[in-house]
Amino acid sequence: MQKQFVFFSGLAIMISIVLGAMGAHALKDILSPEQFNSFEVAVKYQGFLSMGVFIIALNTDRFSFPLKRILTAMMIGMLLFSASIYLLVAFKHLHFTTAFIGPITPIGGSITIISWIIFLYRLIKN
Repeated sequence: MQKQFVFFSGLAIMISIVLGAMGAHALKDILSPEQFNSFEVAVKYQGFLSMGVFIIALNTDRFSFPLKRILTAMMIGMLLFSASIYLLVAFKHLHFTTAFIGPITPIGGSITIISWIIFLYRLIKN
């Protein structure tokens, strides 16, 4: 379990770095300021949230409660949140409809927030 979360969170960190560099060098001149700001939010949250999972996964032996479901929820929430913003930016730029993507962002954010609340609650409880 630990290796899977370390790998996938590390991969997500790497992707956020690549997307951040791509945004700074290639997309800044292509996207509107609003689209670029949204893109930057997705990159930042993907990096922050992935780093959190990475750190927790590397330290699973320090926790006296199971982490698999919590870490899974953290990764799913991060992916839904960030990926939906990436899609919203791309679809808006290409003038495609975004109505079906919009609701995914707050769902991903909610999953992320709830998973962190559960983690902190379990941490304090134990």
